[in-house]
Amino acid sequence: MSFEPKILGFLCNWCSYAGADLAGVSRFQYPTNIRVIRIMCSGRVDPKFIFKALQIGIDGLIVMGCHLGDCHYIEGNYEAEKKFNMVKRFLSFINLDNRVRLEWVSASEGKRFTEVVKDFTNQIKELGPSPLSGDNPDKILLEKLIAIEMAAGSDRIRALVGRQRKITEEENVYGEKVLLENFNNILNSAIKDEFERHQILLSLEKDSKSVKDLAIELEIDPSVILEHMLLLKNRGQVDFGEIIGITPMFIRM
Repeated sequence: MSFEPKILGFLCNWCSYAGADLAGVSRFQYPTNIRVIRIMCSGRVDPKFIFKALQIGIDGLIVMGCHLGDCHYIEGNYEAEKKFNMVKRFLSFINLDNRVRLEWVSASEGKRFTEVVKDFTNQIKELGPSPLSGDNPDKILLEKLIAIEMAAGSDRIRALVGRQRKITEEENVYGEKVLLENFNNILNSAIKDEFERHQILLSLEKDSKSVKDLAIELEIDPSVILEHMLLLKNRGQVDFGEIIGITPMFIRM
């Protein structure tokens, strides 16, 4: 039996949902795999929605909004683009980034809507079922995805993503402007750090562990784990527990 993917679509009310409606009225044919959720603006798609959908086994997820510059809410789709780019970077750590897509479809582009849905459906069919779908989801991958969801909601990531355009497009009081390339390097580093730190926090929820234990379990260099532990301790998220021999054990606060 051929694989028929489960695809979830978040469609902007003013453009892409209207484009889907036009496709239907025009009797354009497209795969029925997609299940649509109508939203007022693509900028309202919280990254948590995407991560939750993948956690429950959705094979593919697509967000569609107005073309840049045509948003009903002026800059909502720019917000969507920033958040979606961050989501893709996180998902690249666990090879799920090719299961999500962002597209711009206007109310007059019924034909384009059908083409986008066909192309994305074919892409997901080639990938096959999500490793998180079915009766036996990949538990290690699921835990990493939960860590990603937590990391994406951290204050550091939210602050960077929220201020991206201001930082890279406007000059500060000294007449300086951060180059987009430099900002992306900072964001990529922050994304990696927060992902690893939240993997640590999830692991410590189960039981206390040493730096060596965490390094082996998460396959991260012990020196990097130690740096994360010191920062997490300063944040008040972990603390020293018992000492076994000469090895300090860390606990989740």
